[in-house]
Amino acid sequence: MTFEGDAGFESVTFEGAAWFESVTFEGFARFESATFKDVARFESATFKDVARFESATFKRDAWFAAASFEQDAGFESATFEGDARFGSATFKGDAGFGSATFKGDAWFAAATFEQDAGFEWVTFEGVAGFGSATFEGDAGFRSVTFEQDAGFESVTFKDDAWFESVTFKRVAGFGSVTFKRVARFGSVTFKRVAGFGSATFEGDAGFRSVTFEGDARFESVTFKGFAGFGSATFKGAARFESATFEGAIGFESATFKGNAWFESATFEGAIGFESATFKRDAWFGSATFKDIAGFGSVTFKDIAWFESATFKGAAGFGSATFEGDAGFESVTFEGAVWFGAVTFKGAARFESATFVEADQFGPLVCAGRVVLSGARFGGPVTLSFAARRLECRRTRWSSTAEIRLRYATVDFAHAVFEYPLTIAAEPDTFVLTDGRPLDEDPLLRLSDPEVRVASLRGVDAAHLVLADVDLSGCLFAGTVHLDQLRLEGACTFDTAPPASWRRWPPVRFTERRVLAEEHHWRASQPGAVRDWNVAVLGAGRAGPLQLAPVYRALRKAFEDGKHEPGAADFYYGEMEMRRHADDIPRSERGLLTAYWALSGYGLRASRALAWLGTAMLLTIVLLMAFGLAKDTPKQTATGTVPASGGKVTFEIDKDDPQNPTGDRFTGKRFEKALNCTLNSVVFRSSGQDLTTAGTYIEMTSRLTEPVLLGLAVLAIRNRVKR
Repeated sequence: MTFEGDAGFESVTFEGAAWFESVTFEGFARFESATFKDVARFESATFKDVARFESATFKRDAWFAAASFEQDAGFESATFEGDARFGSATFKGDAGFGSATFKGDAWFAAATFEQDAGFEWVTFEGVAGFGSATFEGDAGFRSVTFEQDAGFESVTFKDDAWFESVTFKRVAGFGSVTFKRVARFGSVTFKRVAGFGSATFEGDAGFRSVTFEGDARFESVTFKGFAGFGSATFKGAARFESATFEGAIGFESATFKGNAWFESATFEGAIGFESATFKRDAWFGSATFKDIAGFGSVTFKDIAWFESATFKGAAGFGSATFEGDAGFESVTFEGAVWFGAVTFKGAARFESATFVEADQFGPLVCAGRVVLSGARFGGPVTLSFAARRLECRRTRWSSTAEIRLRYATVDFAHAVFEYPLTIAAEPDTFVLTDGRPLDEDPLLRLSDPEVRVASLRGVDAAHLVLADVDLSGCLFAGTVHLDQLRLEGACTFDTAPPASWRRWPPVRFTERRVLAEEHHWRASQPGAVRDWNVAVLGAGRAGPLQLAPVYRALRKAFEDGKHEPGAADFYYGEMEMRRHADDIPRSERGLLTAYWALSGYGLRASRALAWLGTAMLLTIVLLMAFGLAKDTPKQTATGTVPASGGKVTFEIDKDDPQNPTGDRFTGKRFEKALNCTLNSVVFRSSGQDLTTAGTYIEMTSRLTEPVLLGLAVLAIRNRVKR
C-alpha cells in the first residue's frame, strides 16, 4: 500500500491490530497522540517524508523492524507499553525519542541513524538493545534511565555520543563499541556491571563524576583521545587490564572502593591520578607509562602493585600515602622520579627496580621496610629515607650516591658501587622543597632516630663512606678493601661486656670496640659469659680465623683516619683472634698469651703497671731477704816498708759480702732495696753491696722491669696519640 499524499492519523485509536507492513508513506505520516491498543506493525514500512509519532501510545508490541525513515522521525513523549522493535530500521533524518517511555523491551539492534538521534529523558523499563547499531550523527542519551539491561555492544558512534546524567540500573554493555568522536558520560550512574571491554574511543572520552556501583570493565579498551575520569567513583572492581590510552588520561580525585586493575595497560599520554583514593588493591603490574605519570597525593589503603611496570617519562608520587604494602619490583624508571613526602605505612618493595635518570629519591617515610635489593641506579642520586629498615642487597650504583637516613637499620650486603657512596645519619627531620618538615608520625614510636648498619658483607668498601652510624650489629666478614673504608663523625661499635663477678672464676673484660661476629663467636663457646650477644643474625660460622683479617683491615682504616685509639682497639681484637685461631703453632699461641697477660698486647697500661708494681715489690722483698749484705764489707790495706827506704806498695783487699742474719726487714734495708729496685727499673746499677743471690736478683730485675715499664709507656702512648 502506498499513501501518496499526507497520511493523518492524529489522535486515532486503533482497537485492533494495526498493520502497516511494507507500506509506503510518500507524504507526511502523522500519528501524533494516536493509540494502538493492539499490535502495531510497521515492519519494512517506508516513510519518505516526516513521520510523527509524538505522544502516541502503543499498548502492545510496536514493530518497526527494517522500517525506513527518509526524513525526520519524531517519537517524542511516545509510550511503548509492549516491546518496541526497531531492529535494522534506518533513520535518514533526525530521530527524536525525547521523553518517550519504553515499558517493554526496546530493540534497536543493527538500526542505522544517519542524522542526529535524540533519546533525552527517555525511560527504558525493559531491556534496551542497541547492539550493532550505527549512529552517524550526534547520539543524545542525556538523563535517560535504563531500568533493565542496556546493550550497546558493537555499536558505532560516528559523531558525538552524549550520555550525561544517565542511570543504568542493571548491566550496561558497551563491549566492542566504537566512539569516533566525543563520548560524554558525565555524572552517569552504573548500578550494576558496566562493560566496555574492547571498546574504542577515537575522540575524547568524558567520565567525570561517574559512579560505577558495580564492576567497571574496560579490558582491552583503546582511548585515542583524552580520557577523563576525574571525581569518578568505582564501588566495584575497576578493570582496565590491557587498556591502551593514547592520549592524556585523568583520574584526579577518583575513588576506587573495589580492586583496581590496570595490569598490562599502556599509557601513551600523560596520566593524572592526583588525589585519587584506592580503598582496595591497586594493580598496575606490567603497565607502560610513556609520558608523565602523576600519582601525587594519591591514597592507597591496601596493596599497591606496580611490578614490572615501565615509566618512560617522569613518575611523580609526591605526597602519596601507601597504607598497605607497595610493590615496585622490577619496575623501570627511565625519567625523573618524585617520591617526596611519600608515606609508606607498610613495606615499600623496589627489588630489581631500575632507576635510569633519577637524581632524587625521597625524602619519604616508611614504617616498614624499604627494599632496594637488586635495584640499579644509573646516575648520581640522593636517597633520603626515614624508615624502619632499608635493604640494599646486591643493589648496584653506576655513579656517585648519597644515602641519608633516619631511624633505619641498613642491610648493605653484596651491594656494588664503582664511585663514592655515602651512608649518613640525618640528625634532624628532613625538610621538603617547600620548607615544610617531613611528617614522621608513622615512626614516632621509635624514640631513637639513630641509623644502624646490619651488614657490609660482600661489599667493596674502597669507595664507601659511613657517617654517624651505629656499627654495633654490623657484619664485616667478607667485606673487600675494608682497610679503605672511611668513617666520619660518630660511628659507634659494640663493646665487650662488663665484668662478671658472680661466676667462678670471675671474668673482667676491658672496654674496647668489638665486632658483632666476635660477640656471636664468643657466646657460642662453652662456658661463655652470658653478656656476649649470641643473637647476631647472619653471623654464621665466622670465627677467629675469619675475623683476624677483618680487625686488621679496620685497624688500618682507623690509622689512615688518624684515629689511633680506635686503631688500638682493633689491633687488640686482631691479636685476640690470632691468639684463639686454630692455625697457629702452640709456641706462638703461648707467646701471644704472655703478651696479652702482661700488657694486653701493649695496649693496657694498667695491666703492665700492675705487673711492674708486682715485680718491684717482689724484688724489694727478695733483696731485703737475700740480696743485701749483712754489713758493708771492710777494706784492709797491707804493705811492706823496704829497710833501705824507697817506694811503699799497699794491697787493698775487701771482705766478701755476708749473707744477712737476724732481722732482715728493717727500714734501713728497705731503703737500700728500694733504691736498688728503682735503679733497675731504669736499667741502672744501684752500686749496693749485694750477695751472690742479690746480684742475680738485680740482673733479673734490670731485665724484666724496664720491659714492663716500656709496655706501660707504649700503652699510654697508643691511647693518647692522634
